[in-house]
Amino acid sequence: MKGLVLSRVWFSPGLCPPAVCEDLQGLVGLVLTRTVSPQRSAVRMRSLLLAVSCLLCCCGAALLDRLGDAGQNLTSDPNNLAGNPCKGVPLDFVFVIDSSRSIRPPDYERVKTFILGLLRFLEVGPDAVRVALLQYGSAVRSEFPLGAHATRAEAERAVRAMQHLASGTMTGLALRYAMETAFAEAEGARPAALGVPRVAMVVTDGRPQDAVEEVAAEARRAGIRIFAVGVGRVDMRTLQAIGSRPHAEHVYLVADFGQMETLVSVFRSKLCGGGSDMCAVTDHQCQHTCVSSPASYRCTCRPGYMLNADGKTCKAAFCAVTDHGCAHICADLAEGYECRCRPGFQLNADLRTCSRIDYCDLGLHGCEHDCVNTPESFVCRCTAGYTLNPDSKTCSKVDHCAEGPHGCEHEAVNTDVSCVCKCREGFRLRPDGKSCESEYCDRNTAHGAWRMVSVVAAPVIILLVINSLVLVLVSLSFPDLDRCADGKHGCEQECVSTQDSCVCKCRNGFTLRPDGKTCKKVDHCAEGPHGCEHEAVNTEMSCVCKCREGFTLRPDGKSCESVDLCQTVDHGCEHRCLSAPDAYRCVCTEGFVLEEDGRSCRKPDCGAGAMDLVFVIDGSKSLGPVNFERVKRFVDAVVDGLDVSGAGTHVGLLQYSTKVRTEFPLGRYSSAREVKEAVSRVRYMGRGSMTGAALRHMFLSSFTAKEGARPGVPRATVVLTDGRSQDDVAEWADKAKSAGVTMFVLGVGKAIEEELKQIASEPAEEHVFYAENFDQMGGITNRLKSGICRDKSSDADLCQCENLVLFQKQTTEKMTTLTRDNILLPTNPKAKRPNKPLKNKQPNNKPYIRET
Repeated sequence: MKGLVLSRVWFSPGLCPPAVCEDLQGLVGLVLTRTVSPQRSAVRMRSLLLAVSCLLCCCGAALLDRLGDAGQNLTSDPNNLAGNPCKGVPLDFVFVIDSSRSIRPPDYERVKTFILGLLRFLEVGPDAVRVALLQYGSAVRSEFPLGAHATRAEAERAVRAMQHLASGTMTGLALRYAMETAFAEAEGARPAALGVPRVAMVVTDGRPQDAVEEVAAEARRAGIRIFAVGVGRVDMRTLQAIGSRPHAEHVYLVADFGQMETLVSVFRSKLCGGGSDMCAVTDHQCQHTCVSSPASYRCTCRPGYMLNADGKTCKAAFCAVTDHGCAHICADLAEGYECRCRPGFQLNADLRTCSRIDYCDLGLHGCEHDCVNTPESFVCRCTAGYTLNPDSKTCSKVDHCAEGPHGCEHEAVNTDVSCVCKCREGFRLRPDGKSCESEYCDRNTAHGAWRMVSVVAAPVIILLVINSLVLVLVSLSFPDLDRCADGKHGCEQECVSTQDSCVCKCRNGFTLRPDGKTCKKVDHCAEGPHGCEHEAVNTEMSCVCKCREGFTLRPDGKSCESVDLCQTVDHGCEHRCLSAPDAYRCVCTEGFVLEEDGRSCRKPDCGAGAMDLVFVIDGSKSLGPVNFERVKRFVDAVVDGLDVSGAGTHVGLLQYSTKVRTEFPLGRYSSAREVKEAVSRVRYMGRGSMTGAALRHMFLSSFTAKEGARPGVPRATVVLTDGRSQDDVAEWADKAKSAGVTMFVLGVGKAIEEELKQIASEPAEEHVFYAENFDQMGGITNRLKSGICRDKSSDADLCQCENLVLFQKQTTEKMTTLTRDNILLPTNPKAKRPNKPLKNKQPNNKPYIRET
């Protein structure tokens, strides 16, 4: 039918434009190569004759050769492609196949048949075409990598063994997997330096549940040529966002899965090349040079230029063509260049040369002994005889003699580098460095050498050998004998010889145990009342006093005084000033919040009524850590405008990416300060974006009594997101709204307007907020707070039973607070009222200060 229409329009010779000729050629090729039943052959022949007559009239006799070649297929086996595979065309080819639940089992089998049809003309082998296949649904599964199969038969068996996933449609996730993993050398891809073309074929039948445009562009910039094949009701714009340019060569759409096999011959000519120069037959628009490949082409630039992000135009590589003078690195910019330094160096004032960063010279190292620079930081080191403490800053003296048995006969002396033995007076160290001998042995005299042979005590009898003469001396007075010399004393540290015996002795800082042998460290602080007001610290020689953080030791060395900056500076706090060790801060009394100036106080924007509010914040990878911190500050700003208290507003927070995590439930915190401290502890997840799963969790769990939700109290949710959800959001958003939850939503950047409206309550103009980037979120804070406050309970509802209960509870809490903070009665009724106000103490004995 299509051929009939075309023949009527373009029957006049020479009137066919080139684009129409190409369409007619494709039509003839499809009609000739498609396998049909005998019953439909007559219809096919009629369509063929009409199309051929149009071609002959419009496009000339040059097409007869193609018609003749294609006509041979009428009488040949449709599988004859296997007999003429691509020869000498190396490719790294990755199939990316949609395996979502929308594809029925018979259609899934047709997809496998299509893949097998393509494999029949590819020369699969390690040095020819390497084939990989991955399929995706809600997740990506690699069926086989590029280096897995060395023959076509192996690859075909793997294709036939594929199992349908039947889940979601995460096309963007599959493209990222193909780019980062499937085309990695570890998976069998050949190095990029070899210039082997990398080709990906994406087959899909529906709208992706995640973003594809950015990741597809990134893949194309990485040198991957992408063919996009859509089946059925696929949006052509989505296919064009995926496929390479020109789209006419890379993007295909067929009506149903049964028509996919008609594309096999089309891809054969494109992948095998057929001798055609893609740069010659396409409008490549390359500014400098076009390089053909079997599947497509790519643009390159002349020396001294670099390719722009559009992949076609070039810009001057300033670093290559100018005398930049950079000492380390020259980096090209959009409008010039800049010099950069390697890690561990900083750019000098001339903006060209570099100097090593002296991190130690910055004065921030805190090292007790020595600071040593490293390429990117610094380390602390200790001088000889000292070792670095676990804090990596301070040093402790090394006691080498205490590290193990030193074996010294007399005394052990600790030095900077080791433990050495020493003998007492009248003795000298033997060559073994451990034992000692009397100095009276082997003494040389003017009369010749003499040697002590033996000593017998009581009375002292000395046998001397002098020049071979033996003399016997009897003396009643001689230096004391060494009672410790036999090495059997058992002393742990030192041994002292007396006239009658051997006694053990301990070094400074140690005392002898009752066994008379071993030693223990002296605890000077336990010997008696140390008199320290705060803490007592035992040292080697004495007990010294130390004050806790925020206090300093008085000159008496015992008592402490507070370092209270609030008493010494003009703090300007409207309500109260709290001192910290090195600073101070202003706080407001209960029922007020701190203004942005950090000093003034005001009533909260939502000062009346109760509400349960849950924040649902996006923690996906697209935000990044810096923007996630901006989201946390935004939550803090909203909380500052609420009356967060036991009877006022309760706040909970969820974070979601691929999974959902409750950071804290509604019933956990009763003040804005506690909520903001909890928000500051939230850690960025950084994965996918399953907004629908987060709304499901919020609806089923967050507003339950177990999580702290209160009956009869207005409920609201604030959703913050920066992009399209990877799952459906409408179902659970509608359920939440039907259950009475007011839904606010803030979209940033690439958030989808239609999706935001599906989440938000009506009217959309009061519940949907949008910021172009995360820096503009601050301007929305007051509008969002105003919207939240409008949905809190009004004065007309104060007579409802549950609100009367809340009012009573709130009044009781207020009275308790006023009694504690102002009347300050003692908790013991029998105790006398003190002359000074009592200070509540926390378990760590620090003054407790209530802050709101």
